[in-house]
Order: sequence, then C-alpha cells, then structure tokens
Amino acid sequence: MAKTYAHKLQCAVNRKATHDYFILERYEAGIELFGTEVKSIRMGTVNLKDSFCTIKDGELFAHGIHISPYEKGNIFNREPLRPKRLLMHKREIMRLFGRIKQEGLALIPLSLYFNDSRRVKVELGLAKGKKLYDKRDDAARRDAGREMDKAMKERNARQ
Repeated sequence: MAKTYAHKLQCAVNRKATHDYFILERYEAGIELFGTEVKSIRMGTVNLKDSFCTIKDGELFAHGIHISPYEKGNIFNREPLRPKRLLMHKREIMRLFGRIKQEGLALIPLSLYFNDSRRVKVELGLAKGKKLYDKRDDAARRDAGREMDKAMKERNARQ
C-alpha cells in the first residue's frame, strides 16, 4: 500500500531510518502541533533522528521529534521533545497496532513536510530492523556502485 504524495515541501528527512531499517510500507499521517512549532518547522529547525512512534489507548504518538523553540515566540513555545499526537483513521491505527504486535515491526517517522493544503504531514514507515550483516551488504553494494560509476567515467573520458 505504498503511496506517492504530490507537491510536498520537504522540511526534514530521517536518513538514519533507511540505514537502520528495511522499510516495508509507507503511510501518511497528520500531526497535532501548536502555532510556534509550525513556524519553527518552516524555518527548518526540526530533527527526526532517533524518533519513533507508539500506540497507546488507540492513539498514535511520535516520540523523539525535536522541534526547536521558535526564536520570536515567548510564552507560547512548547517543550522541544514533547510527544506529538499523530492523526490517522482509527481503522488504520488498529491495523498498524496488530502488525506491530504480531510481527515485531517498528513504526518510524521518515519525513516531515507541508502538503498542498499547507498542513504539516509525517511520512511513517512500517519497518523491520536490519542486522549488522545487512548494513554491511548495503555498504558493499553502495561502494561497488561507486566503483562502477568511477570506471565508466574514466572510460568515457579516454574516448
């Protein structure tokens, strides 16, 4: 059920997620934020590294998303690492909860972006953890690709 989303203005990407996990499926969720948090996201002061999602009492929460306090905000600024509620249909949340519990998967925020209607959205990935040898295989493939590109570039330069 992989979806592509048109016209999204990328604010933050969790690059560590693709390094540490196999992403099986991707989902889109809204996020419940306050005004100064949205302004801070527009300035690009958000970090998704080491973030994860939990499901409690039928609600989906994102933990570890660091949104720096808005510099022009005063008493309206919120705690940077507070848990943020994610907005999805109850049916989708329950289906995700079942898969997480049965298959031992994780729900990881992959990116944060503004969509067409100027709302902040989170792209979530249903993920399975990589073992150390999986990470080594990925690194070897990446290095082999670089070597091939370099050889092709040298060959084309000689001609």
